[in-house]
Amino acid sequence: MRVSLIYAAGPRTVHELALDVPPGCTVGQALALAGWLERFPEILAEGLTLCIWNRGVDAGRVLREDDRVEVVRPLRVDPKVARRERFVGQGARGTGLFARRRPGSKAGY
Repeated sequence: MRVSLIYAAGPRTVHELALDVPPGCTVGQALALAGWLERFPEILAEGLTLCIWNRGVDAGRVLREDDRVEVVRPLRVDPKVARRERFVGQGARGTGLFARRRPGSKAGY
């Protein structure tokens, strides 16, 4: 059975591995088979989340063919807050419907 393991250890650093595992293998066993628990001890030490196709799972979840196991770090900034801060920096006239206005037209058209 073939699965993919993905781990972004830091910004612009992604480790990816295609791995053949026996049927009935769990997420934790797949990480151990790949040697990632020894290579990246922070996977268990820190508060990292295990996911299959971006849906959170625990280490005991049984894998299926072509599953993509992801080790996900927590977000450093809330995306909504970041968007609000970008909008404040750009101003209302430089974004969205107001960015490309025809001369003499009404706002938003």
